[in-house]
Parts: sequence; structure tokens; C-alpha cells
Amino acid sequence: MKKVMMILAIAFSLIGTTTTQAQAKLQVNIGNQPGWGPTGYDHVDFYYLPELNCYYDVIRGQFIVLTNNAWIYSNNVPSRYRGIDLYRTYKVVVNNPRPYQYNASHIRQYARYKTDHTQVVIRNSKEYKYYQSAGHPNHNQWKGNNGQAGNNRQGQGYQNRNNSNNNTVRTNPGTTRGNTQQSVRTNDNRNNGNRR
Repeated sequence: MKKVMMILAIAFSLIGTTTTQAQAKLQVNIGNQPGWGPTGYDHVDFYYLPELNCYYDVIRGQFIVLTNNAWIYSNNVPSRYRGIDLYRTYKVVVNNPRPYQYNASHIRQYARYKTDHTQVVIRNSKEYKYYQSAGHPNHNQWKGNNGQAGNNRQGQGYQNRNNSNNNTVRTNPGTTRGNTQQSVRTNDNRNNGNRR
């Protein structure tokens, strides 16, 4: 009986350690999220934008667009979509590496959101935690408080990489090494013709 109890204690200890490690990896990154990003998410890796059929890398501050059968990083949305208001178009949070590999599935799964313009965005939120986004109109207030609300420290050190006055997203030059576009996959990784 003691052996069984000891084995169970070790097993629960390992499960607790794994859960703690997973939670530590998902750090709050509201400061990296653009003002046009949806509220409700303390950590986001990517957005999928069904109306544009492209992705946005929150950490790099760049769009990932399909061009000539390859997914590339770009500072701007494709020119054919420049009239779309990023504050109104729907965004789906995707926290998987290389989400574009699942594009055919995303097209099918999120097609119904192409015309949904009801999503609340960070820029319009009254919650203090969203002030740390450079795209929020009260971002300077958050910076002036050094990310503090009373005794609650709210993650300092986020970089101002977003411009809330237009839909162009500025990038951190250190992450892109001066390139405005970078191919992220080759033609042999295409969507196998599953697109609608």
C-alpha cells in the first residue's frame, strides 16, 4: 500500500510540474497585441483573419500572406485587401506554430466569420490590462504608471510596435533584420488543393 501511495504521489508531482511549466511558457503578451486585436486573450501567438485569409504573427508584428503559393511575412496586408478595416474584421486566435499549415482547415472552419463585425477589440476596451497595448488610446497612461494599477504590476517592458492611426503594422527591426518579407514555406508544402 505504501508503494502505491508513493507512486501516486510521484505521479501527481510530475503532473503538477508539467502543468506549471506549460503555464510558464504562455506568458502574458497583451503589450504585443495590436489595438485591432480581440479582447479576452492574455496570450496570443497568431490571429487568423477569415475575411483576408491571412495570418498575423503577434510577436513579430507582421502579417503572413499567401503569395505565389508560398506563405511570406509582410509588414502590410495584401493590396487587394487594403480597404478592409482591421478593427472591424473578425480575428481568430491561433496558438499553434506555423498556423498556415492548417489553412485549408481554417478556411472551412471559420468561413462563417468573414462578415462578422461584432468582435470587441483592444482599442475599445475599458479594462486597464489592455492599456499596455500600444494600440490602446490610454497606452501612455499605462506607461506613465510603469504598468502598475495600485499594487498590481502589469508586465513592464513591452515594446511599442503598433501604430493605431492606420492599418500598417510597424515591426521591431531586430526581429526582421530589415527585411519586409520573408518566405516561411516552400511550394512543396501547399494546401493540396483543398481551398474553396
